[in-house]
Amino acid sequence: MKMHILSGGRLRMKKSVYLPDAERSETIDLPVSCFLLRHPQGNVLFDTGCHPSTVDDAEARWGAMARAMVPIGGAQENVVDQLKLVGLAPDDIDVVVNSHFHSDHCGCNEFFRRATVVCHADELAAATAADADKRGYLPVDWKQPMPIETITGQRDLFNDGRIVLLPVPGHTVGMTAALVGLDKSGEFLLASDAVALRANLARDLNPRNTWDAELSSKSMQEVRRIEAGGSTVIFGHDDEQWKTLKTGAEFYD
Repeated sequence: MKMHILSGGRLRMKKSVYLPDAERSETIDLPVSCFLLRHPQGNVLFDTGCHPSTVDDAEARWGAMARAMVPIGGAQENVVDQLKLVGLAPDDIDVVVNSHFHSDHCGCNEFFRRATVVCHADELAAATAADADKRGYLPVDWKQPMPIETITGQRDLFNDGRIVLLPVPGHTVGMTAALVGLDKSGEFLLASDAVALRANLARDLNPRNTWDAELSSKSMQEVRRIEAGGSTVIFGHDDEQWKTLKTGAEFYD
């Protein structure tokens, strides 16, 4: 199995959202990561990043949220264009796993019409609740015609230990990580927004956009346990880490 790390965009936000002791005016640039897992039984995409249209007019798609979460990526920094780097098109994707349904993690779902979408049942319930838009769930991004398969606990996607989905609630109610086992490169935990930055894990800091701080801290404790066992944790939006990773056509195997 191969793992490609693809750009799903870049965002600029207030740094204090993630690190409460930062100056209120200070900003932070955040990579948006998508992961292509080329499993023998099918191509899996973990998160789909930001919709390409947000580069030119984020407010048209996101509304007021675009003022707090400002896209700053280039025109080709979206998962559809990134897939071209490895010779794939959206119809080559069999499964889309959404760690959660915030727009920077499911914004390109609409392009993967032949895929089955996998998410946590609690996340789907939150996204369909009456006040969902106030909590960052925008139907224009997550609500697409493809079939949705829900999980309620740990799920081994192909029953071979290579892609195991783990509930890590806190950032959202149905936040899900993926534990990926590669033959040569070892084990990776794709933490998504369960841990946005290394500093959040190191200092046990819950970002301001956390749904449940107590659950988030418990999930971070689980991430620490997995990391202590030898897994490499890839954080949701850590630019310093992003600069050290193999991305695009390069891969881990």
